[in-house]
Amino acid sequence: MREETPGLSIVVPVYNGAATVGRLVEALSALRVEGGLEIVLVYDGSPDNSLAVCHTLAETATVPLTVVEHSRNYGEHNAVMSGFRHARGAYIITMDDDLQNPPEEVVRLYDACRLGGHEVVYTFYADKKHESWRNLGSRFNGWVADRLLDKPKGLYLSSFRCLSAFVARTITAYEGPFVYVDGLILQVTQKIGTLQVNHLARAEGQSNYTLRRLVNLWLAMALNFSVLPLRFATLAGAVTAGLGILGLLLVLLEGLFGDPPAGWASLAAIVLTLGGLQLLMLGILGEYVGRLFLTVNKRPQGVVKSVRRGGPA
Repeated sequence: MREETPGLSIVVPVYNGAATVGRLVEALSALRVEGGLEIVLVYDGSPDNSLAVCHTLAETATVPLTVVEHSRNYGEHNAVMSGFRHARGAYIITMDDDLQNPPEEVVRLYDACRLGGHEVVYTFYADKKHESWRNLGSRFNGWVADRLLDKPKGLYLSSFRCLSAFVARTITAYEGPFVYVDGLILQVTQKIGTLQVNHLARAEGQSNYTLRRLVNLWLAMALNFSVLPLRFATLAGAVTAGLGILGLLLVLLEGLFGDPPAGWASLAAIVLTLGGLQLLMLGILGEYVGRLFLTVNKRPQGVVKSVRRGGPA
């Protein structure tokens, strides 16, 4: 018997979400969605008992619910990709498990995408309830994305987004280990809309995004979806070489027509500057080569250990 395709799938990466994911599922299950909905929980190797909570929710679910278990932690964007591969809806919404995105905004976001003629709709917030350092990091990430990605200017790349099944299917063809979902989306479509929604304070605990995770995400965006860092290295090398030639000419002129230049401090500063620039360029090049090596050797994007389905047939 063929399974009926729901109108909407909601993909939720779960990491340290044992205290909140139950309340989220309860609120989502109470929504009335055109075409029906299903929930896909992707357990991403969390150190708490989130997996047991997710399995319990699968047993008691009043809507179709799928629990996808990763064998270890792979990161939010990798978990979202696994969720896409198990989602059956005509449209898919991604949201966090921390209740900062109000579940009642889901229907508005779904309608904005399917009725507005968009392939993707990103949400944005009038007042973000993240910590100040997270807000600063988000602004920096947006500034970099404006310059590295083919992104509409001013578009806020929120993790609370809705996209069509076509976009989701297309981007899941990417099997590389370094995933940046928004970069993949922008390679597929420019039919993108926005919707302002409310943003709530975190219900439990602290953000799972550490500075290290944010840096890794920024590197995935900068190095996997743009060659601009390589062009920057080339430009820096050309400028440095030009300054070096100019400095050499000045030294020769001063030696021929004035007092010979003196002082090893300036020479040492120049050598250290040049050496630092060379190491920076080698580091950028090495990062590209290293990522290519890991991709060619098929480092897994995410290993799914088990899939459990619950709720009404």
